[in-house]
Amino acid sequence: MLEIRNLSIEFRRRHGWDRVIDNVSVTLDRGEVLCLVGESGAGKSTIGNAVIGLLDAQARVASGQILFEGRDLLTTTASEMRDLRGCHLSMIFQNPMTALNPVRSIGAQLVETLKQRLGLKTNEARARALSWLNRVGIPNAQERMAQFPHQFSGGQLQRIVIAMALCPEPEIVIADEPTTALDVSVQAQILDLLRQLVRETGVGIIFVTHNMGVVAEIADKVAVLRHGILVEAGPVAQVLHAPRKDYTKLLVSSVPPTDRRLRRLPVLGKDGALDMQEEEPGRPLGTEDPILRVKDLQVTYRLGRNLFQKPETLRALTDVSFDITRGTCLGLVGESGSGKSTCARAIVGLTPVDQGQILFEGTDLNGMPERRRMPLRHEIQMIFQDPYSSINRRLNVRDIIAEPLRFYGITRNATETDDRVAMLLKDVGLSADVMRRYPHQFSGGQRQRIAIARTLASRPKLIICDEPTSALDVSVQAQIINLIKDLQDEHGLTLLFISHDLPLVRQICDDIVVLKNGLIVEHAPTVEVFETPQETYTQELLRLVPTLHPKTQIPQRKDPEYAD
Repeated sequence: MLEIRNLSIEFRRRHGWDRVIDNVSVTLDRGEVLCLVGESGAGKSTIGNAVIGLLDAQARVASGQILFEGRDLLTTTASEMRDLRGCHLSMIFQNPMTALNPVRSIGAQLVETLKQRLGLKTNEARARALSWLNRVGIPNAQERMAQFPHQFSGGQLQRIVIAMALCPEPEIVIADEPTTALDVSVQAQILDLLRQLVRETGVGIIFVTHNMGVVAEIADKVAVLRHGILVEAGPVAQVLHAPRKDYTKLLVSSVPPTDRRLRRLPVLGKDGALDMQEEEPGRPLGTEDPILRVKDLQVTYRLGRNLFQKPETLRALTDVSFDITRGTCLGLVGESGSGKSTCARAIVGLTPVDQGQILFEGTDLNGMPERRRMPLRHEIQMIFQDPYSSINRRLNVRDIIAEPLRFYGITRNATETDDRVAMLLKDVGLSADVMRRYPHQFSGGQRQRIAIARTLASRPKLIICDEPTSALDVSVQAQIINLIKDLQDEHGLTLLFISHDLPLVRQICDDIVVLKNGLIVEHAPTVEVFETPQETYTQELLRLVPTLHPKTQIPQRKDPEYAD
């Protein structure tokens, strides 16, 4: 159904044209899922954008063909491509915050899509939109169709974007990291839905991801990319369980295990060999006074305002209490909408608190005037989930990272600032050469690394990590987690780590709090949560974690192209 032949794509740079995709060839059949995997910046999303005709204005196709049912998409006019896009070709974008219109309700956006693409009447389109919201797991879909994107959690927004892409029932779907922001239960639901659509409709899916567990769950074929070059391709069983190339072995080995904790996650050494690490028992929690103590925290959101009706409210957190011992890491886990990010934002003062205490080194931050809180801000920093909206797009990388250095008086002159910025970039896996570039010139994973470097710039005592590696591929994720562990050992750094990636939580967290609907379900040391979970909800979360050896796989099709 889709054949990409010898595709090469170049981007305009100051020095000329830079080749980012080099002679890549892959095929997609009906009822097949092709996974494109590789590190951030490998060219996965660029290939997807080329298929659907959304390449950047600074990009050009140097050579090759993209054949959709024998028709070369690279030779179609803009109007012909608009007719194909949506009805025949659809895309699930990586970042739901920028894929949705912030000033229109999600119901209006879904209805508009169905009316334009399928020619449905308003009532028909509304009924179909509601059906799709239910299928992707949006609770109270009838009422929430009238709400706006900012009223949904990150995971719920991603489900809405998936519904918008699938509701016209296209023939090919390009899914660019569609489960990145989803917790394990919703991720399993979405993967089941995509598999069901593949079986029922014969839709072909190009699935871009860095989650190797997801690849094992859904893929028929896998294509591994590095620096725009096709490293290895073949059936999923062969690529994941008997990889031929060292780079593929690195990606597979970088997946965090769930049955043990490693001292450091495996990374590729300077000599090209995979640096494997021994097990680590974890840090003792200790008995000293906690650096952060949260007591009976309650947060309520007002969902709407009406002059004639009492506004609806949503209790996001109810009597949440926990301590974080200095130098340790506490993990907050739970489904999307369980209150994890609300708790983090309440601690740093970005969300009002109804009642409760937030004690940082014995000082209650709740209700503290901003003039008194300001001196403490550099000691409590936050890495946000979305690197697109947390970074100022008008500043270059150097100014983004230098801003806290100047504001808190950490560096004294421009030379010292440049040296510090270069060091921070190196720590997060970027070179100093990128300092004069702007955020739009980076992939999602690279932007998150910039955000992490900015957070580390103010030398905080407590870092709140809200899904800090959700946009990172497994190899860079390993580097970042190893970096955080090194910082903990060197500076006694304390972390509140929020994530839906349970294998990752096992590797970095010493203690875990499990949240459900704003309530603490379970609170115990990490080893106990993973090996002897007490609550049914925790057991279900662990069961749904995608692994390289899933319980149920799609039947593997025999493809003569990859018979060798």
